Amino acid sequence: MGTSDLSEVILGSLIDGEYNVVGVFTKPDMKVGRKQEITEPLVKKLATEKKIPVFQPLRFNAEAVEEFKKLKPDLVIVAAYGKIIPKAALAIPGFGCINVHVSLLPKYRGPSPIQNALFNGEKETGVTIMLMDEGVDTGDILVQEKTVIAPNDTTETLMQKLSVSGAALLLKTIPLWIERKIEAKAQDHTQASQCQLIEREDGKIFWTEDAETIYNKYRALTPWPGIFTHWKNDSEIIRLKLITIGLQKINPIEKHQIGEIFQLGDDIGIQTNAGIIIFKEIQREGKKTASAKDFINGYPEFIGSILQ
Repeated sequence: MGTSDLSEVILGSLIDGEYNVVGVFTKPDMKVGRKQEITEPLVKKLATEKKIPVFQPLRFNAEAVEEFKKLKPDLVIVAAYGKIIPKAALAIPGFGCINVHVSLLPKYRGPSPIQNALFNGEKETGVTIMLMDEGVDTGDILVQEKTVIAPNDTTETLMQKLSVSGAALLLKTIPLWIERKIEAKAQDHTQASQCQLIEREDGKIFWTEDAETIYNKYRALTPWPGIFTHWKNDSEIIRLKLITIGLQKINPIEKHQIGEIFQLGDDIGIQTNAGIIIFKEIQREGKKTASAKDFINGYPEFIGSILQ
């Protein structure tokens, strides 16, 4: 059961491990992007290619539970499914439901653990293999493995790392669990933290924050939904998406207003409350991505203006 890119990697590892996957549950196809094109989850594409039955219930209701029951699964692997699995379904497989969660539980329970780890400037995270119960990521832990977060990691790069390590850890864990060579341990619920749900408007930059906080937001929200700001050009307010940025923690000698755009050697800097954001690639709404140099060539008045 899964929907995200992580799910596809996990399914691929089970197929490569020659497990008999009798079915895949994933979310319904969704409209994606500006053109709102109907898009299948990657896990569905892989399952279809391997001739594995796919189920996409809108709700995991009694009808979905009955479909699931007919598969007679011994074990269920869940990875970023995005739906609450009812107690009636959790009770069906003899070896239970195992969840692959990309955080070191009980820290960052919920749907966006990678983004939240990056938001908060964490230096490490990891993968937890756990038994599922009726709560959200509250089940007993089978095994955990830590991963170092690099200073330039984004959600995209960190997800790639954790998908690979999570798949490998799962393949080590399944035989140990089936053979009862591993004992599940309860989480310390007093240490639990919940994820912030990520929405498109979370990408709004507040230049009154410090540069490191803004840079961490950029890392957390790359590739989706990205970070953005507003530029008042004459009487027009333009939305700008910052595609690629850099960080300088120390303020320059020359004083600038918060949100001011200025030349910083060969770079273009934006003053924050503490430190500088260096913009490298930018996209005006409705236009193509441009390098900082090309954007300034097209809009020389950008230098010296104040971002909102």
